[in-house]
Amino acid sequence: MSLMLLSLLLGPSQTVGAPVQAVPASEFLDSLGVCSAVSVRGETLEDTIRAIEYTGLRWLRLGYESDLPTEDLLALHEATGARFSYGLQSGGSDIPRLLEGARRLAQAGALVAIEGNNEPNNWTVTYQGEEGGGDLSWLPVAKLQRDLYEAVKSDPLLADAPVWAPTEPGAQTDNVGLQYLTIPEGADTLMPPGTTYADYANCHNYLTHPSWPGLHENQTWIAADPGPECKVDGLYGNYGVTWRNHFRGYSVEELQDLPRVTTETGVTIGGEITERTQAVLILSCYLDQFTRGWSHTAVYLLRDRVDEAGNQTFGFYRPDYTPRLSAVYVHNLTTILDGDGRADGLGTLDYTIGDQPETVHDLLLQKADGTLMLVVWGERFLGGTDSITVDLGEAFGRVSIYDPTAGPEPVVTVSDIRSLDLGLTDHPL
Repeated sequence: MSLMLLSLLLGPSQTVGAPVQAVPASEFLDSLGVCSAVSVRGETLEDTIRAIEYTGLRWLRLGYESDLPTEDLLALHEATGARFSYGLQSGGSDIPRLLEGARRLAQAGALVAIEGNNEPNNWTVTYQGEEGGGDLSWLPVAKLQRDLYEAVKSDPLLADAPVWAPTEPGAQTDNVGLQYLTIPEGADTLMPPGTTYADYANCHNYLTHPSWPGLHENQTWIAADPGPECKVDGLYGNYGVTWRNHFRGYSVEELQDLPRVTTETGVTIGGEITERTQAVLILSCYLDQFTRGWSHTAVYLLRDRVDEAGNQTFGFYRPDYTPRLSAVYVHNLTTILDGDGRADGLGTLDYTIGDQPETVHDLLLQKADGTLMLVVWGERFLGGTDSITVDLGEAFGRVSIYDPTAGPEPVVTVSDIRSLDLGLTDHPL
């Protein structure tokens, strides 16, 4: 299977060696986000509420579009618990307007972070009378982000809110230092050392790229790679060595631990990417991003755009709000992992996967009620099967196996078992 969730009911411990400590399932679930306009651009608040309730996605990425009422965001939060990253719209520079809305979200407990400009390589910015970004100097973009950061950190209501960087610093025409969160000494940038832009790096590492089109083995794992092995528009090309003019930023070693988020990723349907392929890619994407150190990941898009030209099949939902398989599979995943109760501490599991192929990945989670959930997924998107054995390290009284592409309930439950033989492809068995 490409994604297997094993629910483990613990018996007497027989583990030896170095057991793996579980990560709270809630931490993984909190990382799952989506891009949406909520109640404008053809979307409606009522349908957005229903879509978020069904998918179980926990945060939305959006900007301060003038016709998007903050009241609608607060209503969505009240109905679903969803929170928001709130950013400067494409080409926007109105810091007071951004902070006004952010304060209201923060007071309601609905603010995830404040974000800088969206893709200033595509939408230029005019700040303090000077246009920048695109093919122009990026100094206006840098000054705007510096001032945004300072304004947030000096605001009593917002000082604790994380600030996310603008996207596409790899497109800088001149070396203004946006490839750093804080410019270090000796960086030789146009902005001075000590200039702080953000708390988190921010990428749009879509699953395909013009230089890497089509379908590949380990596709979402590679797209989430923080180093130079990433073949899409990832962390290295924006914060390591910028992709446009090759300005130096962080070392490969520093990138591994750099705080980072993804505010757009996903894949459109077409060619090799069928609706089903899109759905399993998104499942793997969320898991890979979290496993490889991205604290938040927003998939583009909740519902297909109807107000712009171009590819219109990114969405979890079609324009009439009928769900695609991606919405169904994510609903099943979040339902399986969610739960009530409160665990006393995090459990461990001394599991091993013998001769683990490079297309097989794993993550140990723990639900709120204490149940351990071992997630194992494969990324043979071009076909084929990896036959593996998962040794659980001890005998368990009960192991329930879940398949998110089949539904939210267990597909089989076995008793008194220590190991499982699995065939991993690109989808659950």
